[in-house]
Amino acid sequence: MLCFKNAQEVRNVTLLDRAFHYGDGCFTTARIVNNQIELESLHYARLLLACERLSLHANLDLIAETLVKMQQGFGQLNGTLKVVISRGDGQRGYSLPDHIADVWVFFYPQAVDTFHYQKIQSGILQRVMGLSMPNLVGIKTLNRLEQVMLKQEADQQGWLEALVLDVQGSVVEGISSNCFFRINDTWITPELRYNGVHGVMRAEILRRMQQQGIPCEQRLVKSEQIVDIQSLFFCNALQPMKIATVLDQQTLMVEPCIELFNTLELNQIA
Repeated sequence: MLCFKNAQEVRNVTLLDRAFHYGDGCFTTARIVNNQIELESLHYARLLLACERLSLHANLDLIAETLVKMQQGFGQLNGTLKVVISRGDGQRGYSLPDHIADVWVFFYPQAVDTFHYQKIQSGILQRVMGLSMPNLVGIKTLNRLEQVMLKQEADQQGWLEALVLDVQGSVVEGISSNCFFRINDTWITPELRYNGVHGVMRAEILRRMQQQGIPCEQRLVKSEQIVDIQSLFFCNALQPMKIATVLDQQTLMVEPCIELFNTLELNQIA
């Protein structure tokens, strides 16, 4: 792993960093293939929106500057890139320090292949999500304690991904993914009105569905409608489609997901 802070390679974090004390910041995780960040414009848009919502003043040009330095030291970049924006050092207390935020870039080198769909067994988690402060809905803050606890339950069940509901009984997303499903032969993705993350792959899939004239409703789906799900898949920036073959004890159809994967050419993400 390589780690850069404000385009300078580092190996430690200062004790006063507010990302450590309060989770005060945001992040995005992307695939990088042959030095190119996949869905780059969507990742930058996500960071810009999060910085605006959190009143973070960050120089995102440092990301490109960092990548140039990584290429000089590492050569061609293939693997996973994580960009973390931290408010930086601060004194004790919640009041915001008056300085520019820090831009951290982590690179995890690994071989990357063309995207393909993956089939998994899944279920519905008993733990539920809360409702977010309105200006935090959709953005990926550094506070991921809900996902940590949800992942613990999924690991205990042996599920790579699982459906997560909220305290109002609405389907939200997966643990580290958004979700799409078919009910009455119609594609649906939760609208994420009160919580959840507006994922970049979700946005790309919705764009491609609209381009192909494939209807997809964005609406609230209540827990009692889960029994009506015919097909289900999860998606994120590192994997466009994890198809659920089973949801708890319910066998699902995989063919509509595979057909959608091929129609949308999700093996080709740029």
